[in-house]
Amino acid sequence: MANTLLNINIDHVATIRNARNTIFPDPVQAAFIAEQAGANGITVHLREDRRHINERDIKILRQTIQTNLNLEISANEIMINTACLLKPDYCCLVPENRMEITTEHGIDLVKEYKKIDKLINILHNNNIKVSLFIDPIIEQIEIAAKLNTDYIELNTGNYAVLSKCYNDKFYVELDNIRQAASFATSLGLLVNAGHGLNYYNVAPIIQLNQIKILHIGHSIISQSVIYGLKYAVEQMLKIIRML
Repeated sequence: MANTLLNINIDHVATIRNARNTIFPDPVQAAFIAEQAGANGITVHLREDRRHINERDIKILRQTIQTNLNLEISANEIMINTACLLKPDYCCLVPENRMEITTEHGIDLVKEYKKIDKLINILHNNNIKVSLFIDPIIEQIEIAAKLNTDYIELNTGNYAVLSKCYNDKFYVELDNIRQAASFATSLGLLVNAGHGLNYYNVAPIIQLNQIKILHIGHSIISQSVIYGLKYAVEQMLKIIRML
């Protein structure tokens, strides 16, 4: 049985709500259902443009969820200060481009080492654990190990795109993630993974064994539209636990 944990990203419950500028569906209620279905934690991305999750959501989630809250934010001081006020359990630093549909790549720690080092220290001084969203590249992992981060989250976005056809490039990318996870673990880093994972491509990632937490949102929320959120979460957990 896999020891991998599952965090549910509820951003797109808020996306549906905000499409009509109304009060429902409420991501706070979605978080409650996800936890009751067995989720190990709740993940939300507070974007600078507030396109889905907002401060109200996070404040209530902080007071009501029974597991843990992982807050994804852009790596800049304004968002860091916001995180320090909201007090999540974990904070995952991600690159952010307002024109993107979703996060396109990991943080470049080569270029942003000094800034990231400073931001990690601020979060740690506020008793918030830190994760860095990075691409599965050995050089990035080496630098992450030099920073005082608690976790890294490997970007599975390219893997997810390639999983649509399972060609040679797909297996090369899967091996890149395997090597990255193994190398990071050897350096003492705790490894999470996420981005684009769904019911059909998650199994090979779980079988890598080094992955501690999967952060999955869009596929589960999409499934919930048809079958209900409780069922959608339970089905993903079923896949994870049978491997």
